[in-house]
Order: sequence, then C-alpha cells, then structure tokens
Amino acid sequence: MFDYPFLTIAYFVLFLFESVVFWFCLRYNIHMFQQNGYKNREHFKWIKNNFNRQRFLLLYALSFVIVLCLNERPAAAVTAMVPAAAVLWGYRMLKKSNTKKKLVFTDRVKRLIICNLLTVTVLVALPVVICFINGFFGAGFTLGTLCLVFLTLLEPLLLIACNSFMKPVEKHVNNGFIKDAKKILAQNPELTVIGVTGSYGKTSLKFFLKELLSEKFNVLATPESFNTPMGVVKTIRESLKPTHEIFICEMGAKHVGDIKEICDIVHPRHGVITSVGPQHLETFKTIENVRKTKFELANVLPSDGKLFVNGDSEEARKEEGNFNRIYYGVETKDGYSAKDISLSPSGTDFTVVTPDGSEERFHMHLIGYVNVLNVLGAVSVAHSFGIPLSELKVPVRRLAPVAHRLELREHGSFTIIDDAYNSNPVGSKAAVETLKDFDGVRILITPGMVELGSEENELHYKFGTYAAPCCDYILLVNRYRTQEIKRGALDSGFPADRLFEFDRFTEAMDFACTKIKDEGHRFILLENDLPDAF
Repeated sequence: MFDYPFLTIAYFVLFLFESVVFWFCLRYNIHMFQQNGYKNREHFKWIKNNFNRQRFLLLYALSFVIVLCLNERPAAAVTAMVPAAAVLWGYRMLKKSNTKKKLVFTDRVKRLIICNLLTVTVLVALPVVICFINGFFGAGFTLGTLCLVFLTLLEPLLLIACNSFMKPVEKHVNNGFIKDAKKILAQNPELTVIGVTGSYGKTSLKFFLKELLSEKFNVLATPESFNTPMGVVKTIRESLKPTHEIFICEMGAKHVGDIKEICDIVHPRHGVITSVGPQHLETFKTIENVRKTKFELANVLPSDGKLFVNGDSEEARKEEGNFNRIYYGVETKDGYSAKDISLSPSGTDFTVVTPDGSEERFHMHLIGYVNVLNVLGAVSVAHSFGIPLSELKVPVRRLAPVAHRLELREHGSFTIIDDAYNSNPVGSKAAVETLKDFDGVRILITPGMVELGSEENELHYKFGTYAAPCCDYILLVNRYRTQEIKRGALDSGFPADRLFEFDRFTEAMDFACTKIKDEGHRFILLENDLPDAF
C-alpha cells in the first residue's frame, strides 16, 4: 500500500501537518483542563457539556478516512490537508476567544504535556515501525497519520488518562513544596496569619485590608486571586520574608475540606468570613456544605483568635460555634456597622460605628454597597489591630478598585462599570442596584452566572427581577444561558423593546456604544464575563 517514493513524501508531509493539528488540539484542551483545576471529574463533565465546541473533530476524522479510502494517489494527501486546515482555523478561533484567563505553562502543565506527547508518540510509532520493518514505508506514514487523527479526536479524554497516571508524581511534587512552605513559616514564629474566605468579596477585602494594615505593619498578601493550596504555597516560598509581620491568606474552595487543607498549611491566628451564599453549588451541592466549608477556618483558630464575620450574610449568622466572633455589616448593629451611606458616581461617603459606639466619617472613591461592606470589614480588622479610625481615613480614601469589581472606566460619552469578575447572586443584585443610582442611560450587559447547580434557573430568574427596575436597557449575551433572566425581567414589567439578545459580548458592547440613541451619558454595567471554559 502506497510504496511509491513521491507518495511516501506526500504522506510524510501530511503526517507533519497532522502533528501541528494535534498540538493545537492539545494546547486548547490543556488550557480548559487548567481552568477546571486539573480535576478529572469536573473536566469530564465540561467535555460532555461543551462537546459542540470541538465537534469539527468528528468531521475532520470522517473526512480524512473518506479521502484515504477513495484515493490512493498523492493528491489524496493534499486533499486530506483541507479538513486539517479547517481544524487549525477552528482552534485558532477558540484560542482568540479565550481572553479572560490565558494558559499558564506551569511546571505541572509542562509535565502533563510531556506525558501526553510520549503516550501519543508510542501509540503512533507502533504501526509505523511495524510497516517500516516490513518495507511498507508509504503504508507506515498513512497508518501513523490515521492513528494520529484518531488520537486527536480522543485527546480530551487522553488528557484525563494522563492526569490520572501523573497523580502520584504531582502528589510527590506538591508535598515537597508544602513541606518547604511549612518550614519557611516555622522560621517566622512571630508572623500573624489572617485567613480570608467567603463565597464572594474575599479578594476585594484582602486587598483593602492589606492597604489599611500597611499603615502600621509590614504586610504580605496572596496576590491576585491566589487562593488554592498551591497558590498559597507559591506565595510563601517566593515572597514571604523574615521582615513580614502579617500574612493575609485568601482561601478559596469548591469542595468540602478545601479551606481546612489551606489552614493545615498556614495555621491562621485570625480569620474573616466575607459571606456564605450560593456559589459553586455544582460541586458543593447544598448551601449547608458551603457554610460548613467556610467555617472550617473558624474551627482552626486558637482560643485568642478573632473571627470577623459579615453580619449581613444570613447564612453566615446561622453557623453556631464557640468562636470569638466579631460581626461587621451595614444592617447589623451588634459589631462594626456603617450608616448614613451616600453614593455618587464620584465615590461613597459613610460613617463607621465601632462596637463601643465611637464613630468616624469616611470617604472613598469606590462605588456600591458591596465595596462599603468590604471596606468596612477591612476597617474592622485594622481597628482591632490597634489602628485608630482617624488614622484609617486617608488610606481608605486612597483605596483603588480591584480590577473587574465595580471598577469605573471613563470613555468619553459613556462610562463602563466593570463588574466582570465572577458574578454571583448577591453581587449581581448589588451591582444593578448601584447602576440604578447613576443619572443617565443605564445599560446592563450580562451572560448570566455559572456554577449554580440545580438552582441556576431560579437564581437567574431572580436576577432578571432585580435588574428590571434598575436598567433602561438589558443586553443578554448567550441566548441559551440567559432565558430565565429574560423571563424574570419581562415578568417584572421590563419593556420587551429594550431587551436584546446577542451571541457574543462584542456584539452587545457595539450595540450599547453605537446603536442606543437615547440622550444622556451612558453607564454600561458589565456584570460577569464567563470563564473561557464556559
């Protein structure tokens, strides 16, 4: 089969071309695997729910087989490159659309790629070598290419298999890093560790708290949204110095036990629970499991440790336990509270009342109830560390918004209110209510929320009812995901001729900026930007 020199060369070139296709497929799938936390079960579920994204692989494999079966001339190799080129274009488009979180070539990703490539090399080389031994060079390249095509088709599942094979290696590597981080912490016995967790608000509060405590102490905080065990370990190993007095450690979770795992590494002395709500319900299953997991932080604090809890979070108040609990909130009155809140596009003014009744008026350039709550939590902790309220006024005024969390950006005739990071039921309600306070044409752009499990439809419907009285226009991205938001808004009396649906965010943004002709300054709220895996 195919033993002519020119035919052999043609199929060798085709084999190289298919290798490039395989690399693009591997790169895309490992990117999604990274966003799914290297969790086999979660990634398998993602494959089932998002198979349409890579459905062109089926047509690719089928067309390749048909070409080879119907044509035994060099032209067959050239013809087979056409579907391969189409697949390359498809993955190129998927790569361009993955803009929220880039693939990071960590050591783990590199090990996974090497394992994957070695596996594929062995499986492809076997038929090639057998054919070569028997003198069928053309047939060897053809069968090798066929094998590579079908392995490309199976790559999403092959990645899971390689991850399972590499688990002992990853566990050994991670244990070594954790041991190193614990050793560094042990060498800093005077370091005070503050754990910050919650369904939402933890990253903002962490950054605000770092700014306030830095007025008096040398403070280290986990960067960006580093809130996994290995993210925390990386921060300790690379950034913690003997001169640091306080380490603020953000703690994220998607499963029961995740917070305890981080606590067993850093051993926090104090803790902050920013909220307990319906977040990551696909993995937690119930709100009770969410609450139980967040309070894993409380359960490890020493007897003299303080636990600061958002008293406005009903679920957080439900948890019982013998904790040295200090509440903060706008509605709560049995701890640190905020009153006389005045919101405007230029910022927010509010008064902080301490548990002993003393008061101080604050101004910040941040907007929204959520930011008041997070800054109040940071003020509560900083004040308990001995910093007077009067000395916190200037650093509060200096606070800058955390990226993509009610971040204001001026663009001439319109203002972007960027709340695109990881929307949730409580935050989305607060965001549209903040939009309502602006004097102008108020436009909401949203693709909805994710990881809400069986409650997704109900919570999306409620979001629509919240948004209806707060917006002049509602622009929904991804028709399939946002039908319940649409229904909730229309059932609440929102005019149908001011609600529009789009397939892509860019289409909605273009419509908001160029097609809406209402007079007045436009305020465009970007409520969530779905992760690339969605």
